[in-house]
Formats: sequence, C-alpha cells, structure tokens
Amino acid sequence: MITAELRRALAVLGSAAGLDGADPLLRPGPGPGAYASSLPFRLARPGQDPRQVAAELAVQLSEETWIAEPAGSGYLTVTVSHDALASLAVRIARAGPACAASDALRGRAILAPPPADLAAAPGWPQARATLAAELTARLAATAGATVSFAAERSVVPQPSPAPAAGPQLNPVAVAIEYAGVDAVRFALARMPPAGAASWPRAAVIARHVLANPAYAVRYAHAAAAAVLRWAAVLGTKPAGFRPRLLAEPGELALLDALSWLPERVAMAARRGRPDEFARYLEELAAGTIDTMDTTGFSTISSISSERLWLADAARTALAAGLGLLGISAPGRL
Repeated sequence: MITAELRRALAVLGSAAGLDGADPLLRPGPGPGAYASSLPFRLARPGQDPRQVAAELAVQLSEETWIAEPAGSGYLTVTVSHDALASLAVRIARAGPACAASDALRGRAILAPPPADLAAAPGWPQARATLAAELTARLAATAGATVSFAAERSVVPQPSPAPAAGPQLNPVAVAIEYAGVDAVRFALARMPPAGAASWPRAAVIARHVLANPAYAVRYAHAAAAAVLRWAAVLGTKPAGFRPRLLAEPGELALLDALSWLPERVAMAARRGRPDEFARYLEELAAGTIDTMDTTGFSTISSISSERLWLADAARTALAAGLGLLGISAPGRL
C-alpha cells in the first residue's frame, strides 16, 4: 500500500516534469519504511546533476504528511513516518485481497490463457510455461492491467521426446496425486523461466517442513491465523490501535515487507516473472514466522491489540498472495 501510494506521488511529479508514465523503479531503502527511486536520473536534463533533481523532488514530497524524511542524493530516498508504516497493520487487515492491488500497469492490455490444467501437461517444462502465463495475467490484472482471455489454451512448443519402450506416466499428474496441487503449483511458480537443473520431486515438495517453500508459505498463513484464533478463544480481538506500540525490530521489518506487496505484484507482472513474486512470498512468510514466534505473539493471554492487527495483516497479505498463485491458504496445518 505504501509503495502504491509512493508510486502515485512520484508519477504526479514525473508527469509535471514531462515524463508521463515513468516507472519510478522503487527499491528498498536503508531501513524499514525507507524506499529509494532512480526517477531523478530519468528526469535530469543533459548536463544537469541528478542530485539537484532529487533535492527538488524531495522538497515537493515533504508536503505529504505520511512522509517523514525525503532526501535527494542522486537517488531519491523517502522514509515514511513510523505511524504510516505501523498503520499498515490496520489498513491491510481491513483491505482484504485488495491489499495487493495497484494501478501500476493501468493502460496495459494483456492476453491471458485460460487457467492451466497442470495434470494434463505432458511434462514439467510445459506445465511451468503454461502456469507462468496464467500467473503473469493474474498479477497484471491485480496491478491494474486490462486482461482478456484467449478462447483456447496456449500450447508451448517443446522438443519431441525420444520414443521410449512401455507405458509412460505423466510426471506432473503423478506429483499432484502424491503431493497435492497446491504444492505442485507453488514449486512450479517459483521456478525461473530458464527452468531448473532438476524438476520438482513429489517426495520433496510434499514434506511438511519449513525448508520446503511450498509448505512454509502456507504454514506462515496458518501461524498468523492461529494467533487470531487463540486470541478469539480467550475473548480478545483487534480493537484500538496505537502505532507507537509496534516498534520492535522484527515487527518493523515485517511491516516493511508487507508494504512491498503491491509493488512486487506489479514488478513480477511487468517482467513476466511470477517466480519473483513467489520468492517474495517466501521472504514475507519467513518474516511472519519469525515474528509470530516472539514472546509478544506467543503469550496470547496478554497480547496487545496492535499485535493482533499485525497478525491479521500478515494473514491477509499471505492469503492474497497465495490466492494470486491459485493456491489455498489454510487456517490450520
């Protein structure tokens, strides 16, 4: 949400300088709630020092109340206020699946294939390619692109395999039968376009261990949901919110990771790299698990309302991300 708002603010400044539709190319800043943009380098006129442009942009952004410290040193670095970062916990929890949305790709048109039938794919390369096309379209639509669907499934040409003796089992269908479709979808979603040295092994992606990304992301969602469930059993639920009470380093790091959700959706769609989004979810899951394991969250009987909001935000964001990959988000594992 913060990155989506920062993108809009920078788009206004870029448009005023005659650079309509410029991508601010946001990247993480030096700490939680800090964001950097290379927009000054694109706006600088021949012979003009980008640091001057960055300083001018920083002055204009200083009028935004949610921005605490804009600074220009070539790159434009923006640090949002602590209240703005902490308040993401409430905003994401209330937004639901819309927390992943932005207008970063507004005006773009995407032709999408129908949903991939992985079990019908003749092999792993075809299954990965068809799933990547489906997920890229899902991500693009969430980032504001106009998506139209093709009438027929796209077929990705693949070299014909050498004839083999005896009946051949479909490896993708076998893996789905053994590990489940969610595990297979995540394992394929996180693979880069160049493929992999080895394709998913059903026995590995079915394992219920945190070293298995296909399990870890869904486990993180369940861990956040468990905090809320046990709090409800004890009669506690998110109520008032005091941003200053979310100040632990781990909590701020998790809030920072959550703030990137819409931007990571847009970046993955723009590059046609759903694997980058899947790996972002792995990072978000790791931060969620680490935070939910701290004393402030494990002692449910005395948990603060602010931490319940944060648990709800993590649960909501992970559910939204898994939903974009076409994967269920269980409340218990």
